Amino acid sequence: MFPRGRKLLLGVAGGISAYKSCDLLRRLQDEGFIVDVVPTAASLNFVGKATWEALSGRNVVTDLWSDVTNVPHISLAKESDLIVIAPATADLLAKLAAGRADDLLTNIVLASTSPKILVPAMHPEMWSNAATVENVKVLKERGFFVVEPAEGRMTGSDFGVGRYPDTVKIIEAVNKSIQQSADLTGKRILITAGGTREPIDPIRFIGNRSSGKQGFALAMAAASRGAQVHLVTANTDLPIIEGITTTAVETAEQMAAVLAVEFPHCDALIMSAAVADAKVLNYSDIKIKKESLGTVELDKNPDILKSLSQSKKAGQVIVGFAAETSSNESALEKSGFDKLSSKSLDIIYVNNVSGGAIFGSDKTEGLIIDNQKNVIKVPEISKDTLSDILLDQLVSKLG
Repeated sequence: MFPRGRKLLLGVAGGISAYKSCDLLRRLQDEGFIVDVVPTAASLNFVGKATWEALSGRNVVTDLWSDVTNVPHISLAKESDLIVIAPATADLLAKLAAGRADDLLTNIVLASTSPKILVPAMHPEMWSNAATVENVKVLKERGFFVVEPAEGRMTGSDFGVGRYPDTVKIIEAVNKSIQQSADLTGKRILITAGGTREPIDPIRFIGNRSSGKQGFALAMAAASRGAQVHLVTANTDLPIIEGITTTAVETAEQMAAVLAVEFPHCDALIMSAAVADAKVLNYSDIKIKKESLGTVELDKNPDILKSLSQSKKAGQVIVGFAAETSSNESALEKSGFDKLSSKSLDIIYVNNVSGGAIFGSDKTEGLIIDNQKNVIKVPEISKDTLSDILLDQLVSKLG
């Protein structure tokens, strides 16, 4: 499965080189993009809707009057991190320069605030025409990035500047324009989220307050930076992230079993899940009646992080999390260093969860500590922001 996260809209105008955008679509997927294709009516004469749906794996809307309940020109504009139009014909360039919105694609462009890349492709005479030259100048002044066409053979025997550029050149422009870099492309990142539960009987369990929000934020951020992500979730109610491999578990032993299989194949493990320290020894297959409730016998769960770190290969990175109930920063830092050392981690994020803080919240604050004894104090920020800060540290460790 391709890594996913960033959403890109690929507009296709009505030129013969529309077929080349089929390969562009595949290469964009390789870069970690979810790609929605919006072909103009004219382009469908060259490449049909069925082809775009088969290649993208997504529904393709071709006009303003389809799927109107979802208002496609607004929803697609808001959901896309980047818009690439390839090929961009002389006619489409003229429409965009004039601010026209007479079809789905031009409506989306006007409604979007995302970066926009144009890939002109047309006959040399059309490209050098004064009207096209002026339109391109106007669009550049408005913030559009234009990938200059290549020189070469055109339709028939014509030769000149106006040819659809190499896909590699377009991908380079995309990676320069996107706000988030793809610095984790090709990396396999294993992430845990949520809180494990240890059953007492079919009704009751021992659990914790972890919502899984931080783990899911990390998974989305890693995928957005090009990583292939496997998310192991424990008892979360959060929606599955499209394109990310997700495995659901309940207990610590189930999580340990999944990680034992997956860890040898990953470049990094981010253990953000809150794993129960103990399990119930006297589990009952039937509901224990209230009047029969008594002592619950406990036994220690395996220390998943410590176990995995002992089998860590050269080049692998392990990031741990530690939830403490101390408001004293020095005590928090000492606890973080102790766990970093005892579990042989590369990075640890330690925070204070006293009074119900952090768990279930969209905000977090704490300390990032690494195995070089660096300490980064994290003020109250969103879990999304923390995810990118942690991934920046992870990238530096991966080299």
